[in-house]
Amino acid sequence: MIVITNPFAVENEINIIHSLFEEGLSLLHIRKPDFSEIEMTQFIHEIKMEFRTNLVLHSHHQLAEDFGINRIHFSEKARKNSHESPARFSKPCRYSTSTHSIEDFNSLSTEFNYAFLSPVFTSISKEDYYPKENLFEALKSRTNNNTKVVALGGINSENIQKTLENGFDDIALLGSIWNNENPIKQFKLCQKIALSFSV
Repeated sequence: MIVITNPFAVENEINIIHSLFEEGLSLLHIRKPDFSEIEMTQFIHEIKMEFRTNLVLHSHHQLAEDFGINRIHFSEKARKNSHESPARFSKPCRYSTSTHSIEDFNSLSTEFNYAFLSPVFTSISKEDYYPKENLFEALKSRTNNNTKVVALGGINSENIQKTLENGFDDIALLGSIWNNENPIKQFKLCQKIALSFSV
């Protein structure tokens, strides 16, 4: 199970991030599109050293080596830009990316360990962001089995089981965590459901 940071600042954010890791979060995607390189550096500095290997950078990829981060995420736009490909990184990294159709997912190169496919449901965090097609139906046309497919968009405790039962390999949470009054309690609930399914 993956958690993506809120794009905007959240009260008590670093403490919440530490608590999520302490509760067993495996990967945190740092998606802060408006952050400058200095802001990103400061943000990562605040996260305990022991959790750095569980971080995934969405931007300012050049900082990865400085912080011992070996996970890089490419937005759909960045992936399609030849200057922003995994090939430009000399150090071995694990790569992920974002896709919005099964055709796009199927055409990914084998360099990508996993990819988000979204939106599966109506987004919790983004207004007017909802599925243009039934991604559960679309997944039946999956031909790419080298890359794990991760559900994103509107994922919450009520639909995790359905999502994992219908072909997705994993789930990513954003709005269901950061828009909740008690993010840690919500994370634990979602984690319990996801773990019970995978056993």
